[in-house]
Amino acid sequence: MATLDDVRAIAVALPGAEERVEGHRGGASWRTPAGMFVWERGATHRDDEQLAALGRSWPAGVVVGVRVDGPQVKEALLETYPDVFFTIPHFDGYPAVLVRLETIEPDLLREVITDAWLLKVPKRTAKEWLAAHPPRA
Repeated sequence: MATLDDVRAIAVALPGAEERVEGHRGGASWRTPAGMFVWERGATHRDDEQLAALGRSWPAGVVVGVRVDGPQVKEALLETYPDVFFTIPHFDGYPAVLVRLETIEPDLLREVITDAWLLKVPKRTAKEWLAAHPPRA
C-alpha cells in the first residue's frame, strides 16, 4: 500500500520538482515550472453527485491525480489496472487519471509519477534523465 509520503518521496527526488499546497483545495501538489504532474485529490460535492448518478462512489483512502500522455495512455491504464486507476466526469477530455494509493504497487507508482514528470520538464532535462536512468530489462 502506497502513501502520500511515498508520492512525496518519488516526486521531490525528480530534478526541478517542488511541492506546493494548493490554495483552492488545500492538498499537496508536485510541479515543475511547466505545471503540476501529480496532486492530492479529494472528492468534491459535485464529484459525489456525478458519481452517485452513475451508480458509483468515491473510493476510500487517499487519492492522487496523475498527468498522462494523452487519451490512449489514460484508457490503457484504466483498462489494465481497474482496481488502481479511475476517472470521474470532471476529468473527461483531460489527460489525467486518479490513483487509489492503497491499491497501487510501489514500482507502478514510481513509473506513473516519473512518466507524468517527464511530460512537465524541458525535453533536454527529460533526455538527460532518461539517459542516466535506463529502463530495467
